[in-house]
Formats: sequence, C-alpha cells, structure tokens
Amino acid sequence: MPFASVIAATDLTDRSAQVPGRARLLARQPGAQVLLAHVLPDEGKKRRNRDEIEAALTRVASDAGSNGIRVLSGESGAALSELATTEHAGLIVLGLHRERRVLDLLRLTTMERIVLAAPCPVLIAQLPPERPYRQVLLATDFSPGSAAALIAAAQLAPQAEFHAIHALEPGSAFSRGSRDSEAALEKAEAARDAFLQTPGLPALAEPPEIVPGGVHQVLAFRREELGADLICLGAQSGKDPQTLGNYARDLMRAPPTDVLVAKAP
Repeated sequence: MPFASVIAATDLTDRSAQVPGRARLLARQPGAQVLLAHVLPDEGKKRRNRDEIEAALTRVASDAGSNGIRVLSGESGAALSELATTEHAGLIVLGLHRERRVLDLLRLTTMERIVLAAPCPVLIAQLPPERPYRQVLLATDFSPGSAAALIAAAQLAPQAEFHAIHALEPGSAFSRGSRDSEAALEKAEAARDAFLQTPGLPALAEPPEIVPGGVHQVLAFRREELGADLICLGAQSGKDPQTLGNYARDLMRAPPTDVLVAKAP
C-alpha cells in the first residue's frame, strides 16, 4: 500500500538534493500529499530568513511536484514529529548527515533526534529517485523494530526482492561444537522462527541468514554481494525506546546506500 502522505525534510543543500524527488515517487496513491519541510532553529533566524526560505522551498517543490511547503521552527525532531502527526504522514524522508566531528561525539545528531521523535519510519535518501529499489536487505536482530522496518520497506518497494541477515556475535569467537556458540545459535534460530510469524512481513527470497561475525562486516559483505540499494533496520537494539542502537547510529551517519529506519509499533 503506497503512502498517502510523505514529509520531505530538506536543508536546501546538496545533502538533501534527492529528498524531494524520492518523496514524490513514494507517494504514489492518487491525491497523495508530499510536504516539503524546512526547520529554522530559532526565532531570530526565522524572522531574518523566512521569506528567503519559503521562496527556495517553493522553487524546489515546483520542480519536484510536491503539494505544499512548511517552514517550521524549533528543535528539528520535535517540529517534524509534530508535522508528521498532524498530517498523518506514513514516512519522513531525510538527506545525508552533516558531519560535525566534535559535536557528534557529545550529543545526538539532528538526524538521530528526528528518528527518535518520529511517529513513522524515516528514510535517508541519497540515490537518484529515478533509480528504483530492487534489492532490499534487512539487518535484523529479530526485534519488533526490525519487523516494522521490513514491513515499511515493502511499502516503499513492493516490486523489490527482500533479504534478511542476522550477525551472530557471541561473547567469544564462534566455534561449532562450543557450548556457548551452539547455545547462541539455537537462541538466534528460535528468535528467527518467532520473527517470521510477524503479521504483514513481505515474502523473503530466502530464510533470514544467521551469520557468525561482527554486524558491520556481515552486513557489508551481504550488501555488496546482493548489490542492495536499500538497507532497512530497527532503530533500537535494546529495551530503551529513547535510545538508538549503536549500529543504527553508525549506519545513519555514513550510509552506504539508502537506509530505512523504523521503531517498534
């Protein structure tokens, strides 16, 4: 089912150049709404730049076929979350992260705050919108969040082929016959069986793979093997809904391709 409403969040730089077009492409339903949004961080800047920002957004919206523009103010996560809730958006599309090496170590990035606050999945878009998603790879921990990401990916790319991989990271090196390793594998297989019972999952090209190794290496190898153009994953790797998983943070900051992040319902 296509998204009826999509928020395309742009900072009006090259980092978000692909956002409006991708958002328009994903809102395929007749009458679907695409809102091009920009967040001004404070009232002073809002007063100085609002007219200029509105003019720039209007030009971009016209080129991309968006339905409307919104100039917001305040903290980006809260502002976009409120807009998405008000407009019943099914997706927020973002551009690439602007690296700030010192600040990124000390606090959440703008992108991370948006993902944590959003009431819907978030897509980080960098591929040209005319390039369809053909191979979708789920990096899964078999959690409800990763199931939500795969279900959302099927809405983005209903014609794609879907794959899932789980990196098995026991406390020590994996070894067949080792009691700890075999126990970790059995636990992962049970979690996989339960995960596959989640209602609404799209059909997978093959059963989810469980591969011993670090998650970065396992995913990178499988992504290159498939030529995956969309990676999806759950936002959290622990129980705290207000904390992003470490791998989600790493992937969002330096995505190898387009990335879809979702939270558990």
